[in-house]
Amino acid sequence: MKTLLLSISISWSAAFAATASCDSLAKLALAHTTIEHAESIHSGSFQPPHGKAIANLPPFCRVSGVIRPSADSNIQFEVWMPESGWNNKFFGVGNGGFAGAISFDQMGAAVRNGYATASTDTGHQANGIDASWALHHPEKIADFGYRAIHETAAKAKSIVSAFYGEGAKRSYFSSCSNGGRQALMEAQRYPDDYDGIVAGAPANYWTHLLSNAAANTLALGNPESAISAKKLPAIEKAALQTCDSLDGVKDGVLEDPSRCRLKPSILECSSAESDSCLTAPQLTALKQLYAGARLSNGQIVFPGYPPGGEAEPGGWAPWITGGSGQPSLMYSFSTQFFKNMVFSDPGWDFHTFNPDRDTKTAGVKMAKFLDATSPDLSRFHARGGKLILYHGWSDAAISAYNTVDYYKSVVSKMGATKTAGFVRLYMVPGMQHCGGGPGPDSFGQFGPPAAGPDRDLGAALERWVEQGTPPAEIIAVRHKKDSDASSEVIESRPLCVYPQIARYKGSGSTNDAANFSCENPGAAPR
Repeated sequence: MKTLLLSISISWSAAFAATASCDSLAKLALAHTTIEHAESIHSGSFQPPHGKAIANLPPFCRVSGVIRPSADSNIQFEVWMPESGWNNKFFGVGNGGFAGAISFDQMGAAVRNGYATASTDTGHQANGIDASWALHHPEKIADFGYRAIHETAAKAKSIVSAFYGEGAKRSYFSSCSNGGRQALMEAQRYPDDYDGIVAGAPANYWTHLLSNAAANTLALGNPESAISAKKLPAIEKAALQTCDSLDGVKDGVLEDPSRCRLKPSILECSSAESDSCLTAPQLTALKQLYAGARLSNGQIVFPGYPPGGEAEPGGWAPWITGGSGQPSLMYSFSTQFFKNMVFSDPGWDFHTFNPDRDTKTAGVKMAKFLDATSPDLSRFHARGGKLILYHGWSDAAISAYNTVDYYKSVVSKMGATKTAGFVRLYMVPGMQHCGGGPGPDSFGQFGPPAAGPDRDLGAALERWVEQGTPPAEIIAVRHKKDSDASSEVIESRPLCVYPQIARYKGSGSTNDAANFSCENPGAAPR
């Protein structure tokens, strides 16, 4: 009888907590944390503090606050929890660039699909290419680098537990770019935070990524060596003519650019310069872009860019060469990094960049805050964690080779058999930075699962974590309207578990994934 009464009491307490007013969470006491708002949102749409209104939302409890783990910390965060229909899961949302804003859109997608979710501005408010907030603020750099994502996960889980009367049974994190770096930082430093992690195009070797960006900016930074965006079609054409047919299909997409042996010298002008050729100084700069900048001892600062996709919208023009009178994004990121984080000098000029000296200085000062390069994932593996990496081969922001190199470092450290039990890597032909490009680029990489595990990376991860079924090939699709996932699917292609690649079977439409199979390409040394 006592056991029955105790069971009834526990059930009643949990039910009471689940149906308690959202407003009561304003009184929740959490270490170094102030709850600023706790309110129920019932209207079906919500206007966040910044950005557009988010529509088609279920009723949810919104909690916002600030975490201050240091005297100079001001980590703004939000937690959204469905009022009903919670799937007993927590979904963490990351940030791109230098962060500076809560990712409300992804939070909306998560709560719409039954997840409790959280996001943070990582301790400052600014646009994603502005790092002026970091000047003379090492604690804010620490918050941005690793502390804010972890603190938000910990505090959000406590809030979820208080609201529902029980903790989330499973927790997942998925993000891209800097968010991919955040994902790997979680797996390496805080392996207990998440059961499953998706890390897309991770900027995990941050100090060397932006040192390479500074070196490339310097290589392109004078009138003789600057490569005009008007020359990019000729460069891409040379890459495709050399390597497009290697996978058996001539479709404007390189299935495995690491096997492409493009010789930039074929582009050298034989007479007057034009948009269809490059001068000798421009060729020198192009070779560095493909090979990666090097130190004086020959060491590569960061991997070079794979060939393919150079002229596509969202490709090299905005990220590397600049265009229409605008500096490149990599110029902006690298100068912001060195001005505000490395040298604490707003007047720093990229023309003074010295690869040997300044790459070392960046590492000494900032690697402990920003780099997530450790191949030792033993603690994440020991607690049953699962990690999926992906990267677009045509990414002009972060070389896809960097993710391949990180994966290989894990295999070397953990062993091939153990790594295969908890890590998967998918390389995406033709895809640019996190999405876009001429190839199929939609496979559930932007949020909580919305399709089956054969077509959705998040669903594949959850099945792996919850049922023990490792992901195999994932079908990626390209929509008629790039920005509209509800538009017609015009192409599909399997994404293969690295190092396999998709090969055409020899018959049927080359726009149909069913006519491709995943095969081992054999050795392809760079």
